[in-house]
Amino acid sequence: MTDHALLLINLGSPASTSVADVRSYLNQFLMDPYVIDLPWPVRRLLVSLILIKRPEQSAHAYASIWWDEGSPLVVLSRRLQQQMAAQWTQGPVELAMRYGEPSIESVLARLAAQGISKVTLAPLYPQFADSTVTTVVEEARRVVRDKKLAIQFSILQPFYDQPEYLDALVASARPHLQQDFDHLLLSFHGLPERHLKKLNPEHDFDGATDCCANALPEVQATCYRGQCFSVARDFAERMGLPDGKWSVAFQSRLGRAKWIEPYTEARLEALAQQGVKKLLVMCPAFVADCIETLEEIGDRGLEQFREAGGEELVLVPCLNDSEQWAVALNTLCERAPVEL
Repeated sequence: MTDHALLLINLGSPASTSVADVRSYLNQFLMDPYVIDLPWPVRRLLVSLILIKRPEQSAHAYASIWWDEGSPLVVLSRRLQQQMAAQWTQGPVELAMRYGEPSIESVLARLAAQGISKVTLAPLYPQFADSTVTTVVEEARRVVRDKKLAIQFSILQPFYDQPEYLDALVASARPHLQQDFDHLLLSFHGLPERHLKKLNPEHDFDGATDCCANALPEVQATCYRGQCFSVARDFAERMGLPDGKWSVAFQSRLGRAKWIEPYTEARLEALAQQGVKKLLVMCPAFVADCIETLEEIGDRGLEQFREAGGEELVLVPCLNDSEQWAVALNTLCERAPVEL
């Protein structure tokens, strides 16, 4: 055992399905300036308004998908942690959540107390966004700075285009795509368009096309939408899916701001109206199944698709704790660059 730990970091989950725990979780999540990028007074007012009704609605949604062992996201992340412990030979493998428990602060403090001086941070997000990757990295830096911890980071970069990740994605989805189906929808988590405009003010994010098909590398590096289309395109090519057999959409909108398009709700309705009867949906912005996949797509998406005239919606599971994904993630983490 050496002194180089691997820290897997995912989004997080309420501690339980109680309204109080869901409210506490949503408050921490939505008050993150990387999530709602508005001045603090405006953000506080907006979040306070959201927290009037949203916690009860979300608590019901969490309860509908909660497992006996707890939150699916946390349970699956723990299982991945166990898989990674057999792969990562340089030191301990830990798990933290950006919101909720176990917190990044508590895990880093514990590692430092154990004499760990090197930590590879692994934000479990294939694509780059400030509201996922940046907030994780900045929180880890804050902890080390404020607690004066003697820890040096290596940081796993967004891996949307890495062959190890894409191969694992194909392997996990292949059994589902070998059955008869009419269409595959790749539904990614959405983002407010202003998040992308802030990083690339001159870039065009509108329409249903790949906005980064001919973009400069420096634009592609921070264009979440373009990276999502890149994953979809590479996946379809590896699976041999012809054009027209698959499409891309973005889910999980919140509030009235303009979000990146096309919207998943609109695509579900349009596909059903176009005669698609059996629809496969996979969610490659997530590496572990969670409320956005199990409830938003698996339950509400299915209901919407059927109401629009479709018959069967099959949710393709995320990578979760598959062995090939653990092997791929270990390879990606081993070559993560050291932060100077």
